[in-house]
Amino acid sequence: MTGPLISLFISAFVTLFVVLDPPGCVPIFSSLTSGASAAHRRSMAVRSVGIAGAVMVAFALGGQAFLTTLGISLPAFKIAGGVMVFLIAIDMVFEKRTERRENRAEEVISAAAAKAKPMEAEDISVFPMAIPMLAGPGSLAAIMLLAARSHDVQETLTVLAALVAVLLITLLSLLAAGPLMRLMGAKFEGALTRLLGVVLAALAAQFVVDGIKQSFNL
Repeated sequence: MTGPLISLFISAFVTLFVVLDPPGCVPIFSSLTSGASAAHRRSMAVRSVGIAGAVMVAFALGGQAFLTTLGISLPAFKIAGGVMVFLIAIDMVFEKRTERRENRAEEVISAAAAKAKPMEAEDISVFPMAIPMLAGPGSLAAIMLLAARSHDVQETLTVLAALVAVLLITLLSLLAAGPLMRLMGAKFEGALTRLLGVVLAALAAQFVVDGIKQSFNL
């Protein structure tokens, strides 16, 4: 892998890691599968990551054609996507994103209790884990932006390789949710979320700058 491709891989990896936020998904997944068997937890983890990965790959490969069909220019999407990702970064810095995720998880758990079904019978792999917690608006916008910046097949494959690497880390995090929860603790998770939010804000700003430059041929 050449220097430019390595730089692209690192940039894509950092962006996707911050947007998908594997450490932030661990406590949510743990609460959604509380009381479930180990086999059920493994099944939900694999299915969640698999479904999210399939959706994101579809958006990476077909997103630009979809935008063209709607008459949306790539620079316009870069600006809109950058703003959206920036808002997610602000939420991360002020811990609003984690709060919303926890509220969503509580709603799912309450719904399961209202149906009087054991948690193991509930399939949380599609909703809310795969969509929207992993393959949400921010992550879909990010993968489309990264794929759109690719100029050839090699660069596209590099972006997809970064996505696969982040998804594997996410899968391992979900599979090890119990030990990770004991290891991380609430304070460490909060500090890490804020730090990643600052990094994501800078990346989002770069998306907006690139979109403005292309729009006005600067």
